[in-house]
Amino acid sequence: MKCISVYTDNFEIFSDIMDQVMDAELVENEEKEFEGITVSHSGDVPEHYLDRMSTKPEVVVMRDKSRGTTILQHGKVFEILVPELENASV
Repeated sequence: MKCISVYTDNFEIFSDIMDQVMDAELVENEEKEFEGITVSHSGDVPEHYLDRMSTKPEVVVMRDKSRGTTILQHGKVFEILVPELENASV
């Protein structure tokens, strides 16, 4: 699953740029700024990463059912976990 990191601790700002971030075609390890907030494609994370992170008390887990994504918020970063689609080239 793909992990996109958004470096802010402000949910309102994160929410404002979420659509732009999801529409961006970031490649692995690429960084971009959206409204002054740094966003990077942090590569792929294993399936158990979500299970491990969700057990930590300092991590907030949110699900965006409309996009099928999971959002982790901890410290000053939001991580958007995007499931990889099989046969994505179809």
